[in-house]
Amino acid sequence: MTQITRRAGITGIIAAMASSALTTRALAAPTLAQPWRPERPVELVVGFAPGGGTDIVARLFARHLEARLGQPITVVNRPGASSEVGMTHVARSRPDGHVMGLTNMPSFVTIPVERRAQYDLDSFAFIGNIMTDATGLVVKADSPIRSVADLIARAKADPEGISISTSGIGTDDHLLLAMLSQQTGARFTIVHYTGAPPQRNALMGRQVQANTMSVGEVMPQPDGLRFIGHAGRAASRFAPNVPTMKSMGLDIEMYSERGLVLPRGTPTPIVDRMREAVAETAADPATRATFEAQFIEPNYEAGPVWEARMRSTQEQYAALWRRAPWINS
Repeated sequence: MTQITRRAGITGIIAAMASSALTTRALAAPTLAQPWRPERPVELVVGFAPGGGTDIVARLFARHLEARLGQPITVVNRPGASSEVGMTHVARSRPDGHVMGLTNMPSFVTIPVERRAQYDLDSFAFIGNIMTDATGLVVKADSPIRSVADLIARAKADPEGISISTSGIGTDDHLLLAMLSQQTGARFTIVHYTGAPPQRNALMGRQVQANTMSVGEVMPQPDGLRFIGHAGRAASRFAPNVPTMKSMGLDIEMYSERGLVLPRGTPTPIVDRMREAVAETAADPATRATFEAQFIEPNYEAGPVWEARMRSTQEQYAALWRRAPWINS
């Protein structure tokens, strides 16, 4: 009897342990299946000055994205070197999902082409592109320059007399002027700033004769400006009366595109969750309405597709750089 009782006791203990283990696994399973969520506020790095197009997009999108991530998103401006400073900070950050960057095309891909940069495309995990914005040319409303043709004619007559601002070397602003010079023979005195607000100040203060700025940077505050042309493929719904470069016989298309990246090495579950959250946010009618209210064209592109296009685009710019470097354009 004693032996049977012991065996029964041991058997009961083993059964209880097994039941407890099963219960523990059952309770733990849903926790393991839960998608990743940030543990603290997320830092969104912008490589340009506050108040410019990239900064505005970051703040608008962050407001909608943070509701899906369950943590606040803090926009941090780290301007300098056409966004290299900001993107380098992202590339060197801990890959745990708490620091991401808002890229700006084309400088995101041209910086590693034109210089020995502190990052390259392999430094990041690509989350998704979220918008596109045609690059254009603006002058003061009272400027004697009435059109792009007028600007070109004046630059040809006096190459040092027409100064135009950009938001940095290798940006869409800069490359628009490089292409304009290559196709027309006009030469401009180019002045590089750290973003749209100092560009606008320089124009209004008559330190430059024109600015290269995107539709989304011009249209929210058009007072005092004349928008003389942009390099979109077709007329912009936000500036329907502004002519395109193509309508002027110029084979030029140029956009500012902005997308989200994480540091390379970020674990796959975090990358997947971020991609899912960004896709949901981009598709939300409330997000689109917020963008459109600021004259910004929503244009979502999934991370893997976007990455492939960025790599192909970088190869094209590298070929262009070998033929005609734009540093001194």
